[in-house]
Amino acid sequence: MSILVRFAPASAVTTQQYDETVSRLESDGGAFPPDGMEYHCAFVADGNLRVSEIWDSKEQWEAFGQRLMPILSDVGIDPGTPEILEVHNTITR
Repeated sequence: MSILVRFAPASAVTTQQYDETVSRLESDGGAFPPDGMEYHCAFVADGNLRVSEIWDSKEQWEAFGQRLMPILSDVGIDPGTPEILEVHNTITR
């Protein structure tokens, strides 16, 4: 079952920190986007960077988290506790 993961960090995250994170994920030897990530969207809301992702399964998201968390820590991002929601439907063009 697909899930939606929404990150709204408690502390401010800059676009530079985000870009550095993506750069490291692309160059660390692992697949990016990783298996199971269907969609990734980074956006600014109320002056804060946020990320929403759709994953094929919670297990695939958790496996990716083991790779992601050390990178976030290294670039100074505390992602907080993400909101995880069950996806009912997606529509794409």
